[in-house]
Amino acid sequence: MGKLKIYNTDISRESIVTEREQEYLQRSPAQKIYAILHLNHISVQMNGGRPLKTPQGKGIIINKPKA
Repeated sequence: MGKLKIYNTDISRESIVTEREQEYLQRSPAQKIYAILHLNHISVQMNGGRPLKTPQGKGIIINKPKA
């Protein structure tokens, strides 16, 4: 899905940021959602098949703000 780009050290960080931003802006909304789901899938795989966050089983907790 993604590509690995290796840049020379003489390229400025700003030009890399603008290149990545332009590539992101050219994607369709469906491609952006697919990329997020793909990253989520990879994170679960790298965590041994467990999600990064799991429910604590405490239900809804509402904290009263301290005044």
